[in-house]
Amino acid sequence: MPRKRNKENMPLPVRWQFTHGAYYYRVPPGLERLWDGKKRFRLGKTLPEAYREWANRIGSLDSARNVGELLNRYALEVIPTKANTTQTLNLQALKKLRVTFGSWPLHAIEPHHIYTYADSRTKTVKSADGTVKREKAYTAALHEIEVLSHAFTKAVEWGYIKRHPFAHEVRLKSKQPRDRYVEDWEISECLAIEPKRKLGGVRAVQAYIRVKALTGLSRGDLLRLEPDEHFLEDGIHVQRHKTKNSTGKRTLYIWNDDLRAAVAEAQAARPVATSRWLFCTRKGECYVKDHGRAGGWESLWADFMARVMAETKVTIPFGEHDIRAKAASDAETLEQARALLSHADSRTTQRIYRRKAERVNPLKKPG
Repeated sequence: MPRKRNKENMPLPVRWQFTHGAYYYRVPPGLERLWDGKKRFRLGKTLPEAYREWANRIGSLDSARNVGELLNRYALEVIPTKANTTQTLNLQALKKLRVTFGSWPLHAIEPHHIYTYADSRTKTVKSADGTVKREKAYTAALHEIEVLSHAFTKAVEWGYIKRHPFAHEVRLKSKQPRDRYVEDWEISECLAIEPKRKLGGVRAVQAYIRVKALTGLSRGDLLRLEPDEHFLEDGIHVQRHKTKNSTGKRTLYIWNDDLRAAVAEAQAARPVATSRWLFCTRKGECYVKDHGRAGGWESLWADFMARVMAETKVTIPFGEHDIRAKAASDAETLEQARALLSHADSRTTQRIYRRKAERVNPLKKPG
């Protein structure tokens, strides 16, 4: 009888294990020659690294007997085509999905199983006093179900199954979009904060707010701007990082006086004037790391917002995403807002980003 897997290895593909800070593959007996003669092959320190190395070694999978094997191929062929941050989130989702559905036959999943999963998904939360408890994790469940659904869509494409087991048959209530609208006076309050340093810090965040409020660019795209590459005579040329490998959407933000002034302020605020990035760290590096996260910028924003709440009349904190929504809300038309945010579908713009109240004229008095 095979030995029971350790708890930390349960969400991983068969024969994978996490030990000594890295992911390893236990090579089946007789196949050592395919794995550099090793019985235990080091795949990588992170999950994305491990899946890339695994994909290079074994190629694609022509058949899948259960959900776990389907997710293996999905991790090998689909997830690597996504943005780095999305890859990380998808791989985390696969861990949870494998625990519940990994051993299930592909034809066993029915719509009611999806509802049960969404209702029973929980997470561990640690309170301020140190106590640990379990609470509902409905939003996380929605994301994981979205990944599972796409995996089954690919299963149909790959010929594993004839039809998707729950597409168009499950109606889960999604989280309500934020409705926080950042007023003009709140932006003015933020821009009035006195910087403590001549370069970087508050000055950089203020310049960032100016550019973001004018363009509606996402954080990932804004922090990846390179003046020498993206700034041309007619404006700022941007290909959205998130959809580069899917729609390939490109947008030109035409220069005007306000945009030129905001960009000039951003360049003047850089702690390293020779950096290739419009917004850079103290070392002149890009805030966005290889894994897609921008932890340094998140800390800088949090510190800035703490000063906003302590030193201004702003009473409700807001995030960078709310400034992107402000740009969409301030656009004269829905189509302008959609183009500004580089959305393919205006319904996304309307539902999530247009946050101003709709203006209507009252009816005329009868008679």
